Amino acid sequence: MNNRLKNGIALSIIPQIIIVKCLGSYPELVENYYSKGLYPLISHFFRIAFGWLPFSIGDLIYTVLIILAIWYIIIKRNQIRKNLKLFFRDIVLILSVAYFTFHLMWGFNYYRVPLSQTLDLKDTYTTNELILFTEKLIEKTNKLQYEVTSDTSLAVNIPYNHKEIFQKTLEGYTNLGIRYPFFSYKNPSLKKSIFSTALSYMGYGGYLNPFTNEAQVNNKIPNFRFPVITGHEIGHQVGYSAENEVNFIGYLVTANNKDIYFKYSAAAYALSYSLSEIKLRDEAKFRELYSSLNRGVQKNYEELNKFWLAYENPFEPVFKSIFNTFLKANNQEEGIKSYRLIVTLLVTYDIKYPFE
Repeated sequence: MNNRLKNGIALSIIPQIIIVKCLGSYPELVENYYSKGLYPLISHFFRIAFGWLPFSIGDLIYTVLIILAIWYIIIKRNQIRKNLKLFFRDIVLILSVAYFTFHLMWGFNYYRVPLSQTLDLKDTYTTNELILFTEKLIEKTNKLQYEVTSDTSLAVNIPYNHKEIFQKTLEGYTNLGIRYPFFSYKNPSLKKSIFSTALSYMGYGGYLNPFTNEAQVNNKIPNFRFPVITGHEIGHQVGYSAENEVNFIGYLVTANNKDIYFKYSAAAYALSYSLSEIKLRDEAKFRELYSSLNRGVQKNYEELNKFWLAYENPFEPVFKSIFNTFLKANNQEEGIKSYRLIVTLLVTYDIKYPFE
């Protein structure tokens, strides 16, 4: 590849960014022609191509690219020093190709019509509505915990291995797809990430590889949280990028599973977010509500907290800061805080479709 072509590809990142931002101003256009048009074809192709493999092609590609990049820098270090401009040009060239590929393969979903609009939900809720929802959710979570353990003091231990949880999550999507066809999911490509330990240190439960459309799940996560994380990552494959939306989809698909362990996982997951939101608004009310939880439910939360504390490290804030910047650059103004915006979807959905 000659320098003129390389320069052209590198510089093309500027008009690419402009085009993406302009198209992002027309969510209905993105929804109809990309999210419901081109993306499903791309997603199905790659899920069929790689879904049958028991390992992650995407993780292997990342590993090889990292090794090659390190090898190149070591071998070519003298040449790089002499031609820093060309080296940085090549970096921009790679970023330009990655930017184009990322948006073509998955990234435009960040600019689709919001899920709240698709489900015809309100955009806001009151603190009183949040408290009422949380109280109802506490009652449900306590009830499910007792049905499973027959003892309010025992933590729930989900008795399934990861493969069984994957399969049951697919059954949940089948159930949910009957009510909402846009959540239908076929040709699964669901993998345990070979980077699970690294993901734990970074503070992540999983990720979607946008270049191979493989859903990667952190297999270190405690089992009682694993079903919702699995549902979350498939939500990305279905075509939803915003973290609050896939958090909600992960909850919804797990709650719609017939399995009682999954129902408990979903209820405890939603409750953790609603309690956290109440804590931000009224610390005393939070303590009052938390004290009403069965001791077994509290033990499950403590189990999850101990897990993350075990992987706490000084670099985690750096990883979170990078991801926060990435999210803000992709139409999520709240950045990493967007995860907790699931509460708006949870409360407003329950107002419209109250659970029993």
